Parts: sequence; structure tokens; C-alpha cells
Amino acid sequence: MSGKRYLLTPGPTPVPPQVLAALAAPIVHHRSPDFRPIYDRCLQRLRAVTRTKNEVLLFAASGTGAFESAVQNLVTRGERHLVVTNGNFGERWAALTTAYGADVDRLDYAWGETPDPDDVRARLRERSAKAVWVVHSETSTGVVSDVQALAAAAKEEGALIVVDAVSSLGAVPCETDAWGLDVVVSGSQKALMTPPGLGVCAVSDAAYAAAGETPRFYFDWERTRKAQSKLDAAFTPPVSLVAGLDVALGLLLEEGLDAVYERHVRLGRAARAGAKAMGLDLFSPDDDRSAVVTAVRVPEGIDAGDVVKGLRDKHGITIAGGQGDLKGKVFRLGHIGFFDVFDITTALAAVELTLAELGADIERGVAVTAALEAYEHTQVA
Repeated sequence: MSGKRYLLTPGPTPVPPQVLAALAAPIVHHRSPDFRPIYDRCLQRLRAVTRTKNEVLLFAASGTGAFESAVQNLVTRGERHLVVTNGNFGERWAALTTAYGADVDRLDYAWGETPDPDDVRARLRERSAKAVWVVHSETSTGVVSDVQALAAAAKEEGALIVVDAVSSLGAVPCETDAWGLDVVVSGSQKALMTPPGLGVCAVSDAAYAAAGETPRFYFDWERTRKAQSKLDAAFTPPVSLVAGLDVALGLLLEEGLDAVYERHVRLGRAARAGAKAMGLDLFSPDDDRSAVVTAVRVPEGIDAGDVVKGLRDKHGITIAGGQGDLKGKVFRLGHIGFFDVFDITTALAAVELTLAELGADIERGVAVTAALEAYEHTQVA
């Protein structure tokens, strides 16, 4: 087994050394003068990365926890909500809104399909809903949806729009205010380059005004907003994670969000080009929007689980297999956050070796060159 470890899953993702250093700093009290400047700067940077003028709520929770805050604050039992599903996380949000008693109207797509704004518009005209719940980057399939168009369709029909941006925020454009997004949920452990443990929730004035009647306490938006407005926290925050996130957000803003988005586009191109050069078929769309995760079909007669295991045990590289009905059929390369093209070429070289060892009939010795060519010599619009 390789002594060096590589993490190329859709999350958690690698953490920059500057962030690791911040995490290792001595613990400070969350209501002390030592922490307040860090907290203030982190919250301001969150607004900049999320592209909103409103307070971005920060919870000690996973992205799912932050998403549950949206359900708790917006759903009243018996209200109709439209949930758009095209993968594993769309299914999770349908289950979560159902658990809180919503009358869930599902707009289902096959896994790997991209939701169509016209379908959302037509469904809302047929059956109105308080809110539309969509996944921006569906990491189970690699599909990144056109959230701007989906939001416009929802708004035309008088519905709020709630966006799962857990893996998209900081990787691809997500313009909270400019696109009229009412709730944008994310987590620290993906493109935000921080360990798991912080949930992020940007909330519009319209969403605050539409708060429902479901009892809530820890995830109460108003409680958290009120505390943050005074640079306090409603409950004890994980101070080291906040310090780490502050540094990570600073790195993103220093690079420049447009440059960050371009880097992710190029990484996606490299991953897709390398896979195709081997003769493999993509499961995720072959377009620049697929800049977060690349999902690849395994050759006939090969189990994707064996590819994942071979990469981990022999080469020290952790990638992800398929979920749900895609289990055993696809493997997924994450390229979110703290990545460069050499991370991608390392993974592709190991995939090539592993598939050959498993007996797959693939093209040898071309994936790395194809990936580098795609990364370096194609123009980003």
C-alpha cells in the first residue's frame, strides 16, 4: 500500500495547510475578545462567498443539519412543497420534508438527468407550492443544475426557492441575491475546504417572513440571526472550525471567485478527458457545468467497488463509488476545493493501473496526457 494518501471523494475534501494550522491553534473562549474578530471576519467572508447582503447563519452541524433548519423554519404540517429529485440528495430532501409533515409534491427525474425549469413552471401552475427545493450540485451523479433558471421559474409562480449548495458553494457560481435565491444551504467540508462540522444557511427576507409553525429551538433562524447580529452565538460554536473556515474563505477570496470557478471548470475538463481517453464512458454530463464531480461508468464485467478498493488499498487514493441503483456501476472522482491538475492526473493514472489489473480492456498510457491537454489548452468562456 502507498504510504501517501490522496482524498478525491465528493466530500470531505482535502484541507489546505493554512487551514490545518488554524485548526491547531490554542482554543479560545467563544465569547472572548480573542474570538470575536475571527467570528466577525468569518461571517463577513461567508456573505462575500455566498454573494448576499444578508446574514449567513452558521450552525455546528453538517450540511444536512443546515438543510433541516430550512425545513424546520419553512415547513408547516400539511403545506404543499415541491421537491425536485434527480439523485441521492434530492431523495434525501424529499424524505426530510416528508418527515416534517409537508405535503410533498415530487418532480422526479432519472438519476443523471438535469431538471428542466419549464417542468417546474408547469408543475407549479398545475399545483401551487410554498417552496421549491432543488439540489444545485448532485454529487451522486455529477449533475450541476441551472439554479438560476429554476429559481426564475419558481419566482414566476410565487414560490420560494430553497437550494442545496452543499457541494457547489465555492466551486461553481451561486449568486444568492442576483438570482433571487431564498435559502442557500452549504457545509464546510467540500468546496469551502474545511473539515466537516459547520452548516451554512443564507436566508432571504422573504424566507424569514414565510417562517412556518413547526416547533424549533437549536435550528431556529431568528434566534441565530439575532445572536450573530451582536457577534454572539446562540449556542457554543466549534471555535477551531470557525477559525479554520475563516482562513479557507480568505484563501478563496484571495484567489478570486471567478478564478476559483475557472479552476474547477478546468479540473472537470481534465477528469473527463482522461476518462474518455482510456475509452471509458461518462455518467455525468460532458459539459463545463460538471465542475464538481466526475462520474464514470465502469467497463462491462467490472464492479466499481473493486475499482474503489484497488485504488485505496494499493495506491492510497480514496475515491467514491456509486450510490443507490448506481452502486457497482460507476465510480466518482471529486475535484472540489483544494485541488490542482496533478491531483487529477495522479488519480487517473491509478484508475488506469487498477482497471488493467482487473482485466478491463482500456487504452493505456494516454489518460494523463489527455487530462493535461484539456486543463492547459482549452479556453474557459
